[in-house]
Amino acid sequence: MNKLMRERVPSRIREKLGKHSEVTLLSGRDVFAALRNEKLIIMACNARIKHVIPGIMQAAEELDAVVAFELTKTEGGLDGGYTGQTPEIFINAIIECAERCKFTRPFVVHGDHITVKNTSAEELEEAEKLLRAQIAAGFTSFAIDASFNPLQDNINIVDTLAAHVIAEGYGLEVEFGKSKPVGSESTITSVAEVKEFLQGLAARGVKPLLLAMDNGSKSGNYIDGQKINIDLARTMEIYHTARASGVAGLVQNGITGTPPQIVGKLADYGIRKGNIGTLWQNIAHAGLPLELMDTMRQWSRKNRQDIKFATGVFKDDIDSIPEENVIQIHEMAYREAKELLTAFRARGSAARLAALLEETGCA
Repeated sequence: MNKLMRERVPSRIREKLGKHSEVTLLSGRDVFAALRNEKLIIMACNARIKHVIPGIMQAAEELDAVVAFELTKTEGGLDGGYTGQTPEIFINAIIECAERCKFTRPFVVHGDHITVKNTSAEELEEAEKLLRAQIAAGFTSFAIDASFNPLQDNINIVDTLAAHVIAEGYGLEVEFGKSKPVGSESTITSVAEVKEFLQGLAARGVKPLLLAMDNGSKSGNYIDGQKINIDLARTMEIYHTARASGVAGLVQNGITGTPPQIVGKLADYGIRKGNIGTLWQNIAHAGLPLELMDTMRQWSRKNRQDIKFATGVFKDDIDSIPEENVIQIHEMAYREAKELLTAFRARGSAARLAALLEETGCA
């Protein structure tokens, strides 16, 4: 399997890795297209703090699972975002961990929520620069998020930016309807509008593999007593509509705090990629030295900012924590990743991917 998978590593990535590397970074197109009919979810991890990566890799290696690592534009833009990680810094950290941990299972590096909030030339240019930088760094999958815009503008923006992704043969995700932060009301995505959106893209020759939408989930840490309310019936309707337009599956945001028994059901409703960010941040925070966490909390209170915004400010301190803290974070991330990968039905997905790719010859 490893030889077959290594042969699927894109030439741009192979050049970056070196010809003898066993790191198996694949195109999102190959992964999500091949697994489209499998009722499993690829766990996509927003590794805001790098110390969680080895634990996630260990769990994926043991369970023979495909995984993805990702950052959003706000987490890791050209300026490093609020995590202090540019695309180059992020992917180098992932590859370094993969080499050090002898991680051999296939994975994807995804540029999540490459947001375009309006139709101005400046906004589009900023997104295009980020997309080009991510491609150059070694990302292999991309989510163009123009969901802030009216439907037709969303189509136009995706059409413009998707050309770069399509030219590279990488995976494309689009978004219609946005998951809201904890404490705010959801606006469940409309099936009719999804159909119009995807048909509009198809008319331009743009055929995304993944679709993100709002099905009632929330991003961030759930508030005490708040109910998790995901509309599974609407999710299934959207899935069937999306499949009719060639989409491989749906994307679930806001998984942090969702019980594993609920997460597992999502695969039956067309979810093929599950984004998890805040959980890994919580794990890293639990393992950081107490003095450092106290300093970060003080900064957060003083600046009236969410604690996540302290990540980049204190990146040097976080990166250089004592080995005992690194080990603690590794172990906690490993346990959580193993539980989630099992809930996502991702055990054995690497072998399944290899078999499907060998069977079809291409994704």
